[in-house]
Amino acid sequence: MARAPGEIDLFLDMMAAERGAAANTLAAYRRDLDDYAEFLAGEGVGPKAATTETIRAYLADCAGRGLKTASVARRLSAVRQLHRFLYGEGIIGADPAAVLEGPKRGRPLPKVLGLEAVDRLLAVSKEGIDDPARPLLERTRTARLACLIELLYATGMRISELIALPIAAARRDQRFLVVRGKGNKERIVPLNEASKAATARYLALREEAGLAASKWLFPSSGETGHVTRQHVARELKAVAAAAGLPAAQVSPHVMRHAFASHLLQNGADLRSVQQLLGHADIATTQIYTHVLDERLAGLVRDLHPLAEDD
Repeated sequence: MARAPGEIDLFLDMMAAERGAAANTLAAYRRDLDDYAEFLAGEGVGPKAATTETIRAYLADCAGRGLKTASVARRLSAVRQLHRFLYGEGIIGADPAAVLEGPKRGRPLPKVLGLEAVDRLLAVSKEGIDDPARPLLERTRTARLACLIELLYATGMRISELIALPIAAARRDQRFLVVRGKGNKERIVPLNEASKAATARYLALREEAGLAASKWLFPSSGETGHVTRQHVARELKAVAAAAGLPAAQVSPHVMRHAFASHLLQNGADLRSVQQLLGHADIATTQIYTHVLDERLAGLVRDLHPLAEDD
């Protein structure tokens, strides 16, 4: 793919070295900036020669290709950061993206599962674990998925954080997990009895099955050495379907949303939830209060005796 050599690589190197950007974050920036560079190449310029009008033309091109508002806004953010970096490094004399405003978009509320739906999901994930008629490896795989789902809901971890847990995280006396999150920052999350029991059951079956030792809590034979986000997402959707839930509405990130919203619903303070989720900015956590506000408004609208009929 056509790409001006140098500038984008320098920017991504800075993101990795100075800001501790994760591999997935860097890959996302790479995709967006490669698309931008390909457009610039078609215009006969590179990032150093791009003007404000050039960037406006790129945004119009994105919209003309049918990209959603959120996607255009994300690409503009990547372009802005690239040019801010080039300006800060003295590679360009002015920042052509500084005066541009992104497309207006409302922030979507996160999808949240109710308590009953989560209970059903957890129950179905455990079915067959203790059935001696099933092959041991099959029971071990079931126990692994049940453990993953239990930990997702019990801790609110990002799926990328969960699959990268070391085996040391599963000590018998473990009451807390040290999680390495975005920007390589560490935080502590507590474990409840259900998640500890699910982990112990999974490890017991793993040992009984004689599986090879691994430094990962959830190992696999793939390149990373541990299960992937995509694999967990597929298996979670299969469990959701078996539980009678819309598979399209269930994902690892939805379990994280459920963790946060259920804590707030039961009286947890916003600052504590922010720390548990590993949000750098409390404004990110506040989105869950909007979910609760909408739910309460819906209850009043639907159940209050004086509410007006539609």
